[in-house]
Amino acid sequence: MNKKVQFSDLGVRDYKDTWEFQEKLFQEILDIKIRNRREELSLETPNYLLFVEHPHVYTLGKSGDIENLLINEKQLELKGATFYKINRGGDITYHGPGQLVGYPILDLENFFTDIHKYLRFLEEVIIKVMADYGLKGTRSDGETGVWLDVGTPFARKICAMGVRASRWVTMHGFAFNVNSDLGYFDNIVPCGIRGKMVASLNTELKVYKVDEEEVKQKVLKYFAELFEAEIVSKKIETLYL
Repeated sequence: MNKKVQFSDLGVRDYKDTWEFQEKLFQEILDIKIRNRREELSLETPNYLLFVEHPHVYTLGKSGDIENLLINEKQLELKGATFYKINRGGDITYHGPGQLVGYPILDLENFFTDIHKYLRFLEEVIIKVMADYGLKGTRSDGETGVWLDVGTPFARKICAMGVRASRWVTMHGFAFNVNSDLGYFDNIVPCGIRGKMVASLNTELKVYKVDEEEVKQKVLKYFAELFEAEIVSKKIETLYL
């Protein structure tokens, strides 16, 4: 079992380019697993974790409803945003500047084979980060992600999640609003859940801007702790992007 996770911060990257990059890493792991099975080998499978910030973009999961996008193509263009239908779970979400997007591309057979546990661990990473800032992040029954004030009229989501998995290999991941412009969420029904608000770390802390590098380091720390992983920093994007 390989518990090393190759980490790369891609900076600001186009959504489609990053999606294709994920697919390449995802397929690389699948190919090794298929070869191991066919040839009765035991080649080690790699694990990856990507951080990225996307320009304004809306993405719709495979089970999502296009009606949850509330603007048309022309309005998207005016807002400088793009739109993609993608192959993750979940409904519609927004990515943009000030949001930390994390894409773990893991072979869960290196850790544990339980998708439910995997999602709960991703949530717990964000909950622990929020606790460091004095905020109580919680889960909402039947609604993947991390929330504040669940069970009240002020319930709001601060981190959305949507994943794809095949042969225990994962891709896609989480989107944590750190310094996000929440106005862009007005153009969608976030995650297909009507009547719920969204939040960003900076507005919850009542500051103009949170140190994003500090947040990234905290996410890495808790990710490593929960998954019992060794984070290895690598410029893996130079191989593909």
